[in-house]
Amino acid sequence: MKVTQILLVLVWFFCIYASTSFSANVTYDHRALVIDGKRRVLVSGSIHYPRSTPEMWPDIIQKSKDGGLDVIETYVFWNLHEPVQGQYNFEGRADLVKFVKTVAAAGLYVHLRIGPYACAEWNYGGFPLWLHFIPGIQFRTDNKPFEAEMQRFTAKIVDMMKKENLYASQGGPIILSQVENEYGNIDAAYGSAAKSYIKWAASMATSFDTGVPWVMCQQDDAPDPIINTCNGFYCDQFKPNSLSKPKMWTENWSGWFLSFGGAVPYRPVEDLAFAVARFYQLGGTFQNYYMYHGGTNFGRSAGGPFISTSYDYDAPIDEYGTIRQPKWGHLKDLHKAIKLCEEALTATDPTITSLGPNIEAAVYKTGSACAAFLANNDDTSDANVTFNGNSYDLPAWSVSILPDCRNVVLNTAKISSVSTISSFTTEPLKEEIGSSDDSCSGWSWISEPVGISKADSFSKFGLLEQVNTTGDRSDYLWYSLSIDLDAVTQTVLHIESLGHALHAFINGKLAGSGTGNKVKVDIPVPLVAGKNTIDLLSLTVGLKNYGAFFDTAGAGITGPVILKSLANGSSLDLSSQNWTYQIGLKGEDLGPSSGSSGQWNSQSTLPTNQTLIWYKTNFASPSGSNPVAINLTGMGKGEAWVNGQSIGRYWPTNASPNDGCTNSCNYRGAYQASKCLKNCGKPSQTLYHVPRSWLQPESNTLVLFEEIGGNPEQITFATKQIASVCSHVSESHPPHVDLWNSDAESGRTVGPVLLLECPYPNQVISSIKFASFGTPQGTCGNFKHGNCSSNKALSVVQKGCIGSSSCRIELSINTFGDPCKGVAKSLAVEASCA
Repeated sequence: MKVTQILLVLVWFFCIYASTSFSANVTYDHRALVIDGKRRVLVSGSIHYPRSTPEMWPDIIQKSKDGGLDVIETYVFWNLHEPVQGQYNFEGRADLVKFVKTVAAAGLYVHLRIGPYACAEWNYGGFPLWLHFIPGIQFRTDNKPFEAEMQRFTAKIVDMMKKENLYASQGGPIILSQVENEYGNIDAAYGSAAKSYIKWAASMATSFDTGVPWVMCQQDDAPDPIINTCNGFYCDQFKPNSLSKPKMWTENWSGWFLSFGGAVPYRPVEDLAFAVARFYQLGGTFQNYYMYHGGTNFGRSAGGPFISTSYDYDAPIDEYGTIRQPKWGHLKDLHKAIKLCEEALTATDPTITSLGPNIEAAVYKTGSACAAFLANNDDTSDANVTFNGNSYDLPAWSVSILPDCRNVVLNTAKISSVSTISSFTTEPLKEEIGSSDDSCSGWSWISEPVGISKADSFSKFGLLEQVNTTGDRSDYLWYSLSIDLDAVTQTVLHIESLGHALHAFINGKLAGSGTGNKVKVDIPVPLVAGKNTIDLLSLTVGLKNYGAFFDTAGAGITGPVILKSLANGSSLDLSSQNWTYQIGLKGEDLGPSSGSSGQWNSQSTLPTNQTLIWYKTNFASPSGSNPVAINLTGMGKGEAWVNGQSIGRYWPTNASPNDGCTNSCNYRGAYQASKCLKNCGKPSQTLYHVPRSWLQPESNTLVLFEEIGGNPEQITFATKQIASVCSHVSESHPPHVDLWNSDAESGRTVGPVLLLECPYPNQVISSIKFASFGTPQGTCGNFKHGNCSSNKALSVVQKGCIGSSSCRIELSINTFGDPCKGVAKSLAVEASCA
């Protein structure tokens, strides 16, 4: 290894493992968190360490810092760290200490949400299933067995952090911790025991003496000194339960989660920015995006049920670790604008004045510092207002920020940052043929037996609830029964299940299936005279993670199971018969998920569209360094592994409803999860993230377990590309925040500018696909010239941008001429980078 390489490794090692020095004293007052005696305006973002890989963490965290974040917020996932009682896992994606140190190395703070209840669309809300089986336990209430386990795990995490000197009181990055989570949303269901539980939880948390404040979100009765905080799409109207506590927003939902069978939700950045600006306008000083990077539900970590493997969340940094524009850039500009106001924001409370119907001004003024926020809360009508003797245009549902109480640095509805068009480039699965267990197609397979095939099966009278039976060791539970009939008949098998899906096999053949939170199906079944075997495969798709008593929600075939329309017109209730049960699949015990089983079949004809089958192939990694996904179109439902690592459940046959989506979504007006949807009538998820760090250049192994039938030869890889970079700025845009100077400081007024920047290092702008100054229409990728367009626009932009990694073009008739006098004009550009 070269000397320079050794030095780089040593620098990296020091950054990650050496103690990064942070503030030693974190307190709070009614305005803000106080760090080393100074009130702070803080912007935070959620990144859940197990939803990405350790190799991805440094890049994601640096992009978060570049986007203007001060704090990284994460849950701690109990079932990840203690899957078996007393047996801990803090390796790989579960290396919490490494994650916190990686955040520290970037110079950011940490908010550690220990909970230990997480929700987070995570399996069982983050609780380990073994907790459910402790005698006498009741979750999240004044219950001694639960409190003992909750305190033990919380102490474990706190002690780990203290041992590594990671609390701010020790010079580390952790400035906040959270106990419990959104309990106030459901505590009424627990009666008076809820109040005593919350008091206990607060006392337990503060007894650890971490030296930093603790918070409880959505908990109006959080006892002192715990800070109660807000979660939601909007928290500007939230008030803490004490005049001595700051106004804090722990979850600003940047989008929403995707479910199998649902359309893809997204949240326009103009609305998100409006919500953030309104929060700081009305006294808030700590705001966190949930999520800033959503990531992936690897393995069986997704909750729900039916939460998809993608946890992209329409976050500013997407599932693959790529910046999502214009969301990331517009929020970055917003953060800069808010930070320009920090001195005034932290010095005093705002003075709120009405400027008209649904229009208000908030002014923070102390000494020489003055900052103002002008808000138009109307969801339809733009407005022109007079403030401090000056005139300001306010688009509907927007906030203008004036760091000097005179000049607008940013309006939340006017985006100055670039937009990008991303796409996936398809590559064939490059099978490596030649190993002893490969067929000529490159695929080998193992058929999973229908029904009971394992030695550890057992029999019980009656139908067993699934979660209590499997302990969530597998998604799968077989229910098997043999019956004798005197005559051949066509009957109907009626099955009722608590979910989440089932497949009914009669005499080894699939007869029908059902899916849902509760399943009720009537399946025509061909029975024969004599012995008939009924094999029912019940499966879970993530355990429930939210709601009062969610931990008691069951799954599986609890009945009744009835044979209807027998030969004599009667029915036969099978529910109380002596059923035989098998937990999990035979293949799960043999280890085919790693590709190591010796039973792979490599006959010349690959079976396709077959139920209950394992597939395996070896492949070469897609070239380059762009993010990788595997396109599982053509497969039905199951789970996939790459080099032994589960990339999660797949279900590309589960499509969203045909209606509910719109071509565009109006950001004006209150957002809720179903307001803005895309991908209607299409599979909810076809692309599944494969982290680059899990791949080798050659000799990779892909294994799939397919439940309902598919064709693995249709599988392809896809690499994520940025196809275009765009910007569209009008003459009414304020000057870019990077050019901010008050008039008094600059001595001149700066006009709006269009900025372009390539998304990746070492790229330059290689071509201008579109440029129009005048009245261009459309969006990135679909710009069109309007009735008015300067004939100089393309040449001006080409001259100013091609060959540079970034460029800045002033919107000026001196540059472009005036193609239509008296008409408001804008400049729209689409470019390519290479």
